[in-house]
Amino acid sequence: MKPRYHLLIGPPEANLVAGMKRLQNPRGRRFDFRRRSRGRLSDITSVLAVGIGAASALLAIGMDVAAQSPSEGSDDFSRYAMKLRENALQIEPQVVVPNANRPGYFAGRYPWKLNIITEVCWIGEPGSGPGSAWDPNWKDDYGGPDNPAPALRHDYIPKSFTPLLNPFYCSLPYNDVRRNATKPEAPLVIPWFKEVYRKYGESVCRNRWIEIRSPSGQTCFAQWSDCGPIGTDQWQYVFGNEMPRSNSNHGAGLGVSPAVRDFLALSKMDVTSWRFVDFPDVPPGPWSYYGENNDFVIRARLAARRVPAMIPTPAP
Repeated sequence: MKPRYHLLIGPPEANLVAGMKRLQNPRGRRFDFRRRSRGRLSDITSVLAVGIGAASALLAIGMDVAAQSPSEGSDDFSRYAMKLRENALQIEPQVVVPNANRPGYFAGRYPWKLNIITEVCWIGEPGSGPGSAWDPNWKDDYGGPDNPAPALRHDYIPKSFTPLLNPFYCSLPYNDVRRNATKPEAPLVIPWFKEVYRKYGESVCRNRWIEIRSPSGQTCFAQWSDCGPIGTDQWQYVFGNEMPRSNSNHGAGLGVSPAVRDFLALSKMDVTSWRFVDFPDVPPGPWSYYGENNDFVIRARLAARRVPAMIPTPAP
């Protein structure tokens, strides 16, 4: 058997896989969505990755041999290649710790989900049924259909009625409950599970707040009120580092209400970034005005009830 040589090459940081995922998934899907194509950029980046990797390896071998190899003979080259291999195996792996200057993709409790295909979904949409994943009477509880037609809306709400639930709502492709039973992975993957868990079979995801950022940098806040746009089991994307699975909606991974669309000036299908936020970190805005499920409204009512109790009753 002829001698074979192996050269160990690695990036300065242990992030090659994450980098290729970032390139092939968010960028590729955004490229494909904008051009109404499927998989073109992913194929191109795969070829580029292989080509760049091969070229880098050949260049590294050529530079090392030309600069350091003491002889052109095969025996000397064999000994030199073995020495390179031994030195490479002695290098300790680098661990990259996120910090303020290099926050990392998963920095913080709730990392951003970047460049997600986003579509407008609304209560009462034809074919969607009257309920949500958590509320079988969603349309009635809201007060009627949340028609997205601009002529039928004003100030982020329908003209015909005042919504009884928060008009700033969204959907994500995960449900922590199935057939009135808490899913087994829910306690392990949901960051706030232990903080808000009440009883078995009751969702801890319903009405959770998220922050949504438009391509222009504008942000708004909405409550997680339904599951979708497609699927209810993508916890790897919703709580992990994966991208939404491919689906018939151009790989959409977030559904937003007409109010969110109007506030962020989005189109029917667009690209946004989002992350979870705890309610104390949600600033007041048009998302804080309406809704029996709205934490702002609930707290305001509780505060109003406490005020009369604090006023002393005058003595007779």
